[in-house]
Amino acid sequence: MTIDELEYNTEREHLIIPEYGRHMQKMINHAKTLETKEERNKVAKGIIAVMGNMQPHLRDVPDFQHKLWDQLFIMSNFELDVDSDYEKPTKELLEERPEPLKYPQNFPKYRFYGNNIKTMIDVANTWEDGDHKEALTYTIANHMKKCFLNWNKDTVEDDVIYDHLFELSGGRINLKNSEEDLSDATSLMRSKTKFSSSSSNTSNKKGGHHKKNTSNYKRKRF
Repeated sequence: MTIDELEYNTEREHLIIPEYGRHMQKMINHAKTLETKEERNKVAKGIIAVMGNMQPHLRDVPDFQHKLWDQLFIMSNFELDVDSDYEKPTKELLEERPEPLKYPQNFPKYRFYGNNIKTMIDVANTWEDGDHKEALTYTIANHMKKCFLNWNKDTVEDDVIYDHLFELSGGRINLKNSEEDLSDATSLMRSKTKFSSSSSNTSNKKGGHHKKNTSNYKRKRF
């Protein structure tokens, strides 16, 4: 064979499903040229069998045969006229664009509160007025204050939290005239600091224990 007879992949026919290789594509192209439908059906079943042998790990998957027949029609560019136990797919259905995904609506204006706060507020709006709803409302407000302090390290007035809660609840939760104060900023941040210190001490203990074992391991033995 001379260099002039070499065939590059870039010059060959485009493979619709490259996983099956070029020989499988040639078999399908040959099946399309057969004159009688009986011959095409016989060759098509043989091709399906070969395709199944190339993916033995999928034999127990439901509708595996249906998938193979769909791939056969796709690789034939929907031009292979054979009988199938399954509905023949159409090119229009394959090229149909899916509908855009509906992304959840966030509230970037008060992003520091997080989406869970909005969910809690929506739940509180469904509750009837009473002690349980009041307790939930103040729990939400205190958590909002803590989230605000995590974002802004200074301080925040309760009236600011009440205004935000009123806005996020669509005006259905109003604590603006409340005589009860929220937890002070010091106590809210102290719980966070206490948790962080506890985690740090636990890590140090684990690190010291590991260091001790390493020292014993490296000790010279006689």
